[in-house]
Amino acid sequence: MNLIQSLTDNYGVVSIVVLVWLSIYFILVFWIFIYRYISLSNLISNEKACLDSLVSGKYTLPRNSVFHYNISKIEKKVTEPILQYCLNKTVKEATSGLTFLAVVASTAPFIGLFGTVVEILEAFSTLGNEARVTLDVIAPVISKALVATATGILTAVPAYTFNLFLKRKVFELNTYLKLQIDILLSPKESLKNVDEIV
Repeated sequence: MNLIQSLTDNYGVVSIVVLVWLSIYFILVFWIFIYRYISLSNLISNEKACLDSLVSGKYTLPRNSVFHYNISKIEKKVTEPILQYCLNKTVKEATSGLTFLAVVASTAPFIGLFGTVVEILEAFSTLGNEARVTLDVIAPVISKALVATATGILTAVPAYTFNLFLKRKVFELNTYLKLQIDILLSPKESLKNVDEIV
């Protein structure tokens, strides 16, 4: 209770709302990154193993492949449109959460700036009532107001970094899946000819 009382004494309601909002953003950014990083790493590792299996000469879908799982669910034979559907579905699922990271990266500094502007406006309206205001009075007020901007930047930087990092992981996954499609759709006779040349 004393903590809440000291916060309301030091900051205005708008600044507290901004700081809570940015704190929630910060927690969600790290949660999304950790969850997506682990799931994408596992998926990439799995699809790389499936690609290695196909490259080694097996022209059937490995059981742990994303394609095998999706095709067995819809009970269709392997065709280019079905494989493309599976690829698009997998990439769509792999990119969930990235939009939120981009939104946080672009809006968090503005939310923090809004909190700073409101806090400075409130401080100047309070200080305007006093007859004589010196730098000793203004400096602590402005430094306290800048906490919201600093929090916004602190939230935006990891969100932007994690967004780019996860986009790279999705690109890697997409590459492995496209290579699998190319192998699955290639004529087996041409592959035999390549083996004879090598």
